[in-house]
Amino acid sequence: MAIGIFGLAVLFALTAALYASVGFGGGSTYIALLALADLDYRALPVIALLCNIIVVTGGTIRFQLRGLIDWPRIWPILILSVPAAWLGGRMVIDKENFLLLLGLSLAVAGILLLVEPFVRRAAGRKRGWTGHRMFAPSIGTGIGFLSGMVGIGGGIFLAPILLLTRWSDSRRIAATASVFILVNSVAGLGGQLAKSGLGSGGETVLAHWPLFVGVLLGGQIGSVLASKALPEIWIRRLTALLILYVALRLLLT
Repeated sequence: MAIGIFGLAVLFALTAALYASVGFGGGSTYIALLALADLDYRALPVIALLCNIIVVTGGTIRFQLRGLIDWPRIWPILILSVPAAWLGGRMVIDKENFLLLLGLSLAVAGILLLVEPFVRRAAGRKRGWTGHRMFAPSIGTGIGFLSGMVGIGGGIFLAPILLLTRWSDSRRIAATASVFILVNSVAGLGGQLAKSGLGSGGETVLAHWPLFVGVLLGGQIGSVLASKALPEIWIRRLTALLILYVALRLLLT
């Protein structure tokens, strides 16, 4: 590992602070950092999903207290995404295919982060899209399944889609993404553990406990301070560049 565990914990804390400030969990960046650290690939989704859960739990509670979670509209997205995330976590994937899927997922996530400001502007110029009644369950299922397999909460995919279709205003979409990340991270983690328990990667997960402390502290700080320290657009751009860098490394090696 090119960087020590406590150095990695600092990077995780910073990631949690930045993502918590915009309503996400940070799973895509945790995965990217862990991939750069060359950890056992079987431990990557477990660590990333645990970190997601720690960060977005607080965010979800805050969104609920502010009355921004529209449960009647959210449940159609969640109803099939939860079992899909569990099934995705249960999927047995060899290292080569896992890293390929992870690289592709990170590439898409990075591109979505870069284009989201344009998506916001495009959505603002379009009339609201009513959508088919299967729209919400369909996107929930697809994103949930991918989330469980690779350890990305899925909010980074869901939010741009909801913005483009003018599903709601940006604050309620952030709240929806937070809930989506939380429930699908829990389901995906359950699938990962049901697949093999902690398995041979268990010692790796437990040895990286400072990462969990880091995201806990970073998430709390980020919810108050991070959004004031750096504009959201720059948070997303810097994160996108890191994710795309890791994606290229995974896909080209």
